[in-house]
Amino acid sequence: MPSLSRRTLLLSAAALSVPGALTACSTGSGDSDISNAGKKLAPWPAYKAASGPKPDLAPTQAGVQAGYTAYPADLVRSVSRTPGDGSTVKVMSVSFGTPPKPASANRFWAAVEKALGVRIEYTIVSQADYQKKMATVMAGDADTLPDIINLFSGFVLPREAEFVQRRAEDLTPYLSGAAVADYPNLAGIPTHAWQDMGRIGGRIYGIPLERPLPGSTLWLNQGLFTDSGMKEGWTSEDFAAVAQRATSGRTYALGAANGSLFGNAVHAAAHNAPNEWAVTKDGTFHHCATDERYKAAIAFQAGLRKNGSYYPDSTSVSQIDLTTLYYNGTVGSMQDGFGAYLPKYRESQGKLTPAAALPYSVDGESGGIVAARRSFGYTVLKKAGKERIELLLRILDYLAAPFGSREWELVHYGVEGTHFTRGKDGSPEPTELGEVENNTNLPLKYLAEGPQVLFVPGLPDAVRALHSWQRKVVPHAIRNASNGLQSRTRNAQGTTLKAMLDDAVTGIVAGRLPLSEWDAVVKKWRDRGGDRMAGEFAKDYAANT
Repeated sequence: MPSLSRRTLLLSAAALSVPGALTACSTGSGDSDISNAGKKLAPWPAYKAASGPKPDLAPTQAGVQAGYTAYPADLVRSVSRTPGDGSTVKVMSVSFGTPPKPASANRFWAAVEKALGVRIEYTIVSQADYQKKMATVMAGDADTLPDIINLFSGFVLPREAEFVQRRAEDLTPYLSGAAVADYPNLAGIPTHAWQDMGRIGGRIYGIPLERPLPGSTLWLNQGLFTDSGMKEGWTSEDFAAVAQRATSGRTYALGAANGSLFGNAVHAAAHNAPNEWAVTKDGTFHHCATDERYKAAIAFQAGLRKNGSYYPDSTSVSQIDLTTLYYNGTVGSMQDGFGAYLPKYRESQGKLTPAAALPYSVDGESGGIVAARRSFGYTVLKKAGKERIELLLRILDYLAAPFGSREWELVHYGVEGTHFTRGKDGSPEPTELGEVENNTNLPLKYLAEGPQVLFVPGLPDAVRALHSWQRKVVPHAIRNASNGLQSRTRNAQGTTLKAMLDDAVTGIVAGRLPLSEWDAVVKKWRDRGGDRMAGEFAKDYAANT
């Protein structure tokens, strides 16, 4: 990890190269509405850890997760009564699974409805269709909105904050400060998740989906990389040499999905470039695109591509297809979220041993890792009367049950004997039906969820390896300083501005665009809104601190 003094100097120098970063501001009244500047800030919900079994591997304040090497033998109850009143609740969320069987033929769906005491009408939207569908929903009439809507953080939706402020219920009176005590499982969501979700106009409008600190991770086929010379404390030169040795015949060391920019997030972090936005001590915001370390990471990736280490179809293969290529040995690594460790270990048994890569060093400085936004997304509620809002919050409180509770087991695994049986260590093992009817295909976990823990059923060594990895890398996590902050320009133009930079990164790494074009692209990005975003984030950051 570079010294603070060196990083501060680098950021300060780069910030000075962004004219008007401190004084730039957006025009129009919309910014003053969603910005937290000049507003009385609602206190974050008062955190109180939910009761549950003691972990085998302790968490740390820095962000290492609690680890469970065995499934808890005695499950607690986290909800004292059925939350619903028999009414129908319409919900909508993103999905990364296959469409579920309809409610009438889905025993998992029926079991959850019974436990919640409501009938669930679920609109499930695939990741590929999410932006288009949300645009339609946001443009529709208020009366047609679902009761509960998941806003996925993987996309910048145009004027998302304005939509939430206008159409969603202000949850401040229900959740701010001590008020959240009426919903104990929501009170168990750590403060960092609320902070990375952020306020809008000083108010709390959503419930965050908490996530671990590590974000985008390079998942390796451990055997292939070890045999090719991987070692702890490797340098960028070592990484390139290992990747080249691991590539032969129809096996490629590096796989990257369409949209991942050849795994750019991991390599930028290893080069200690900002994770999108960084902030200096004086509150100035600085984007990774204007940082020489980010440019160096792009050049490094271009070299990896040129020496043949990348899978040839890296600019077109989907994440789903890439995962298949990872399991069958065609690619030796892939970038994915850290939370993907569970399917990685489950589905690769007997084929390979997954491992989260340690960052390589660059020019003698230890590399960093990507710090995730601690809120994978957030859930908002359609405006309604007090009794209805309280009912919806009780439902979300049930879904946010902690690991080690009966409610968590039902929502994640279904009904024992129907959707799962017990392994030798007591861990739930999905039945044939449980492989079809589950919390991936019926994605309740994207409406509300308790704090994330490390647990791999039946694989205690995997939990120990992940916990050990986190202890090594968490101190070197690079956070996106804009998480939880508001920018009118980002809300309105973020998708277009991001695409401008992403297309250039892909073009340079793929060899279609020379690296010398990068500075011109960045200047265009800054002129069209990048500098305005820097100023707006700085203003909101000052208000929040």
